[in-house]
Amino acid sequence: MKRGTRARITRCVALAVLLCLNACAMVGVSRVKTHDYVNERRADVIGANRLSDRTVQALNVVALTVDSCQHEFTTCTDTVAHSPGLNDEQRLSALAELWLGKAIRTDRAKAGTAMEDRTLDAFLQSARYAYAYLFYTARSPADRAFALRQVQVIGFYNFAVQRTVSRFFQELPQLGAQWTQTSLAGWAVMRPQTDLRLADNARVPTELIPAADLRFKGLRNVYQRDGFGSDFVAVTPPEAPNDDVPWREPDYASMTGALVFDGNTLDQVLSAKRVQLLVRDPYRDDTITIGGRTVPLGANFTAAYGIWLARSGFASQSIRSLLGREGGITTPRVLMMQPYDPNRLTVVMLHGLGSSPEAWINVANEVMGDEELRRNYQVWEIYYPTNAPVAVNLANIRKALDATLQHFDPSGHARASQNMVLIGHSMGGLIARLLVSSSGDKLWSLVPERADLSPAKRAMLHERLAPYLQFTPMPQVTRAVFLATPHRGTPYAQHRLARWIGNLVRLPLSVLKEVASLSDLLKDDTNTGSPLRIPNGIDNLSDTDPFIVAAANLPISPHVRYHTIVGVYKSKGPLQYSDDGLVPYKSSHLDGADSELAVPSWHSVQETPAAILELRRILRLHVAALDEARP
Repeated sequence: MKRGTRARITRCVALAVLLCLNACAMVGVSRVKTHDYVNERRADVIGANRLSDRTVQALNVVALTVDSCQHEFTTCTDTVAHSPGLNDEQRLSALAELWLGKAIRTDRAKAGTAMEDRTLDAFLQSARYAYAYLFYTARSPADRAFALRQVQVIGFYNFAVQRTVSRFFQELPQLGAQWTQTSLAGWAVMRPQTDLRLADNARVPTELIPAADLRFKGLRNVYQRDGFGSDFVAVTPPEAPNDDVPWREPDYASMTGALVFDGNTLDQVLSAKRVQLLVRDPYRDDTITIGGRTVPLGANFTAAYGIWLARSGFASQSIRSLLGREGGITTPRVLMMQPYDPNRLTVVMLHGLGSSPEAWINVANEVMGDEELRRNYQVWEIYYPTNAPVAVNLANIRKALDATLQHFDPSGHARASQNMVLIGHSMGGLIARLLVSSSGDKLWSLVPERADLSPAKRAMLHERLAPYLQFTPMPQVTRAVFLATPHRGTPYAQHRLARWIGNLVRLPLSVLKEVASLSDLLKDDTNTGSPLRIPNGIDNLSDTDPFIVAAANLPISPHVRYHTIVGVYKSKGPLQYSDDGLVPYKSSHLDGADSELAVPSWHSVQETPAAILELRRILRLHVAALDEARP
């Protein structure tokens, strides 16, 4: 081929390539599925174990790649920190994720061992950059309310706080009681600032459990409040058994932790290495103020309650209590679901026969999860031995409640001591009704007094029985709710299976001693007379039981508004002929109730969503009525 021809061909090829480069598209487009788009937008180093798209874009701007940042981390972060190609929000959010990714990798590599200082430092660096992004850039958190990036950065901060606080907690036992500052991983760590009150005024918890690590079975919902800070359950040692003290403050407390970094400007925050932990009670605090800005405080209102129930052992203990076996309880206890708050109304829940606070698993959780109810109420659950006669439990529960109120509010002027609400299921509903009723002298006919008893024995017998047979309404209570309650007993208590179980029940030792003493009082001067028989809890629920028959029509205090919720297990036509499988409607119905709701349900009606919604309605109604009556 001639040289000129070859040159022309070369020029033609070059021209064709140039034309192709100019004419051919350099950018292609394709469609992605909606869920792929959403996943890509939300994926980050926490949820997907890879850097988010926003951080990758920031690296692209400064000519960095994900691989180069993993191999030359210091060079990468220095470049991101000082490049003029990124604004403050891009720079700080990317650095928060880069440092968090480094911390997570080293943390996983040493799983099962104590966190190394380099890992703690990386978590603190991440938290500080996220903190700076949130509070020390030109836009406030409110200005970015709709920004997905801010949601991600809050996630980076909260996760870094969770891991950092867990490491701080491990150091506390070595610091003693008087410390003000310590050094960890090259950081000056200040003494935590807290408004959380632990049971028995404990200084520090014995266990700190991140709420994000927990999953529960048996709880219908987990109630959380999105916001700033990481959620924990603070565990304190269980109180030593003491029957002289009926109340029990919670061993499991909800807690939110946040880290605050020194400095009043962005440069000061990024240069200082001093940090302080803020510990907040989410029941007391809805918000937290950081850098002069008030933001919502994160919270988990279910985790502490769930752990308490999971570790309680109530299921087996309640059966041992019913049968009078070793390991059961012998006296009522007032179990507080949150540390006592004088400014919240008190809801008292009473479980039924053979049961325990587990009867209220979802009820209490739904009350604590409802923001309006949580602001206005605290929950107390009564745990009592259901093998004891109703009259004995009534007297002892009243005594336990009176002692608890006297301990926490001796003057009786706190909001918590007034306008209390009783909620009782089954036998608990029966006791709740008697707590707001007047007996007068109507129950004395139950005592088989002998005509030939001496005046001295007669007076002593009257004194000993008065606490069980003569009572007045609790003045602190102004509303009550009765669920599936056998106010007039139930014929099912006489069925063969119930009688068989009843024969296995043993009365508490204290009751047996009291019965023996009363039997002695009923003997005449020649020391003759029939032994006194006291019914157990199952006997008391029979519709022929003398106590139930005599107490069925005792008047409820006119100052108490009351409501009923009944179950209808298998409809048998009109409501008045129905039952819940154990309690007939005619026994659970009360004339004069402010409301009555029939729910398609077995006897455990309190666990149904319809009953819980009705309880929430009643509790809101109670608050509204009190607000309206306030001068």
